[in-house]
Amino acid sequence: MKITRPLVLIAVVAALATAGCARSTDTGGQPPAASPGGQPPAASSASPGLPESSDLPAPSKGGDPGDTGAQTITGKVSAGVEPNCLVLTGGGKSHLLIFDDAALKAEAKEGATVVVTGRADPSLMTTCQQGTPFLVTAVRPG
Repeated sequence: MKITRPLVLIAVVAALATAGCARSTDTGGQPPAASPGGQPPAASSASPGLPESSDLPAPSKGGDPGDTGAQTITGKVSAGVEPNCLVLTGGGKSHLLIFDDAALKAEAKEGATVVVTGRADPSLMTTCQQGTPFLVTAVRPG
């Protein structure tokens, strides 16, 4: 059997690819030292250069749980630049109206001046691209 250059090249590439996947423990040729319990040390799941999850700050839950942050704002309802988006403009500000209740949304008709109660949530991501998101809990004519 004659060995050809392409076959040798394939064998070398396969060997390098396999060697590149091998895990290095860099213990200087010595097996890892056992922990006090006689077990080898556990491998760290953290990626090099990334902080451990215990180093990260705890997520913020906002203010006092009893504080609902309810606001009442008055303005004129208009259609947003994207479909199904309603924007309340008043007091020099724009709020994107977000409804969990279809009945509330029906009360906020385009062109109407209304008073809405709820809370602003600037961290809420939407596809409407305008106004501060405002989670509506009540609507009444203004």
